[in-house]
Amino acid sequence: MQVALYARVSTVRQAENELSIPDQLRQMQEWAKANGHVVVVEYIEPGASATDDKRPIFQQMMGDALQKQPPFEAIIVHSHSRFFRDGIEAGVHERKLKRNGVKLFSITQPTSDDASGELVRNIIRMFDGYQSQENAKHTSRAMKENARQGFFNGSLAPFGYMAISTDISGSRGRKKKKLVINEAEAAIVQKIYNLYLHGYGGYPMGGKEIARHLTEKGMLMRGKPWRMQKIHDILTDPMYMGEYFFNVRDSRTKRVRPPEEWVKTEIPPIIDAAKFEQVRAKRESRSPSRISPRQVSSPILLSGLLKCGCCGAGMTLSTGKGGRYRYYKCTNRRNKGNHACSSSNIPMDKLDELVIASLADKILASDRLHVMMAELRKRIRDSKDNKQERINELNRQLKQLDERQQRLLDAIETGIIELDETTQKRAQTLKASREALLIERAGVVREQSMPEVEYLKPSQVEVFGKALRKKLMSNDSTLAKSYLSILVDEIRIEDKQATIRGSFDALASTMQQIKMGTDQVPTFIHDWRARQESNLWLRKPGNTINCM
Repeated sequence: MQVALYARVSTVRQAENELSIPDQLRQMQEWAKANGHVVVVEYIEPGASATDDKRPIFQQMMGDALQKQPPFEAIIVHSHSRFFRDGIEAGVHERKLKRNGVKLFSITQPTSDDASGELVRNIIRMFDGYQSQENAKHTSRAMKENARQGFFNGSLAPFGYMAISTDISGSRGRKKKKLVINEAEAAIVQKIYNLYLHGYGGYPMGGKEIARHLTEKGMLMRGKPWRMQKIHDILTDPMYMGEYFFNVRDSRTKRVRPPEEWVKTEIPPIIDAAKFEQVRAKRESRSPSRISPRQVSSPILLSGLLKCGCCGAGMTLSTGKGGRYRYYKCTNRRNKGNHACSSSNIPMDKLDELVIASLADKILASDRLHVMMAELRKRIRDSKDNKQERINELNRQLKQLDERQQRLLDAIETGIIELDETTQKRAQTLKASREALLIERAGVVREQSMPEVEYLKPSQVEVFGKALRKKLMSNDSTLAKSYLSILVDEIRIEDKQATIRGSFDALASTMQQIKMGTDQVPTFIHDWRARQESNLWLRKPGNTINCM
């Protein structure tokens, strides 16, 4: 009889040890030879569970066996658990084989082809399924306890950390592992948080910009370019402030388990809790769900900018007398009734006119623009000074690392300490830290050496003010709305008074763009979109406009 052999182990680690699969194949080959069978093909499945049929080699074997003319007459397995651990699924697949004239043999659990043999096979499968569940339960319990004690259960450490072996022995004589900070990767994690919070070169940055920035500067994700999703994962994972959890997701269903089943493992933090909370708050403020699409697409001039000063809700268009009268009305009052908020309706045309006039007369006034440009130049100079301070600090850290490396080498040469696995890992950590500092210093030096952006000269400020006033006061409502969406973050209405808040950075960028002769308003370019958390100008006293 021509037969196929199927050998399987449950984990990749078992396959790499090359103990179980060769032994299964040897025993099956000897059994086939002793019984006069010819082995025509061997199917080897390394690292796949038998609780389901989501196994590529298994699927290939079943496909071959269910052909009209199958290439073999029987499938040989070491034990029925190698074929399937689920009794019902095993029976279904065996019946498929039987209908196509292909038999299934176990060399360690032989059974007859009659009804009693099928009964015995069902009992064996039920026991295998029960044993599999019990093993999984005990393994899960042991891994949870391992995590509670602060040990790492995985194989690949998360970015920013590395898994080191301890002196404590675990199962099968292997040493238990703990997560420690990888200084080189941790420096990149910290940089990601700083870029998200403070931006780069005076401009805010999101995940996409941070990924491109790090990749361009050679600060890679373990040798690979950064992706926006990985940046998002790092910015949202509480692990980086020391809250690492095991047993979060079911490995079979991929679903997140209830929080009460999570096991917290103590690991050293890379980011302090205050900074993580700052990032969380900033991410929430940037969430697309909090920005209505009408803010961009609506023809209404102040759409998406107006906020009710009484309840904090947005304000939107409301009409009366069949559309003859148009108002801005609190969305809470419109959706829930007038009892939901005590604010008043504001005539739309009147408010539009007042906002445009106030921006033109107060913000774009020549004396105010001169003050803002002087402040911008001062910030650029301060930024240069800060870069030099950072270079000095990096040089100091490099000097300390060089001294620590030298002391370690001296201790090894003089025989004070042995060159064992722990010493080698320590030397590698110091080397990686030094490389990270060199990369960061090179980036700061490169930034410092870049030519300073040439902003408007004092003589050009008045010309700029007139140009922007003309764009805002034009009859083109779409153009005016585009510039408003850049320059204004929020207009809060309370007690017949409108307070306009805007972005210093956005105004400075717009001034530079107009100077360069660009007529198109880059509304959808991230650097141009004003956000309150990047509005440094707003945090200075007197930078709100009361226009009603």
